[in-house]
Amino acid sequence: MKRLEATFRQPRSMLHPMQRLIRDEDVVVRDELRTWNFATGGAVEYALFYVEVTDYERYVAELESVDSIREYAITEVDRDGERVSFYLYVCQEPREADLLFRRAFTALNLVVVPPIVYDEEAAMRVQIVGAGADLGRLLENVPDEIETTVHEIGAYDHRYGSLAGVLTDRQYEALAVAVGCGYYDVPRTGSLADVAEALECATSTVSDHLRKAEAAVVRRAVDRHGGLTG
Repeated sequence: MKRLEATFRQPRSMLHPMQRLIRDEDVVVRDELRTWNFATGGAVEYALFYVEVTDYERYVAELESVDSIREYAITEVDRDGERVSFYLYVCQEPREADLLFRRAFTALNLVVVPPIVYDEEAAMRVQIVGAGADLGRLLENVPDEIETTVHEIGAYDHRYGSLAGVLTDRQYEALAVAVGCGYYDVPRTGSLADVAEALECATSTVSDHLRKAEAAVVRRAVDRHGGLTG
């Protein structure tokens, strides 16, 4: 069993309206497709996203304008100033562009491992597991107009997954700034206040982001080595 990690970048003409919002405007800072039910031949499909935005009203207005979305529900999980994070459940009609991409997977014994993470260009970073031959055929079957970047091909081991699914963008940013400020140097050369100043937010907010990020990284490190012992 092999694992393929790749990014697929669709031309703008193939993008879902909510993906165009990612590419065209500075509204969405994180978008992950966490799970889905794409029934073959079905009239509707269901999906659950985790989303972080800087303009909640703008995002919702775009949702309301998409004709293919039959219904949706939002569960807010956090607010940090203008930044809002939430889960989005969507029931929608599949578009022809969506079906075109999925046909590349048809008749292949492959499993897509959630989450699918969208970058600032609305390109999809995906982990796919299956036989090496099927993964090769998948890459051959992807429509020519979709740019494909292969990041890694190797044996599948969930312990060595990326941090994409466990850190939010804000948590990653806080960690990166903290490293740059010397907060994690030994001995420490930067303070929490230095990190807060660089991020232009309160020290309590920075502390919260760092503690959550540290917890996520530590848990992932422990999981990679088989969990706690003794």
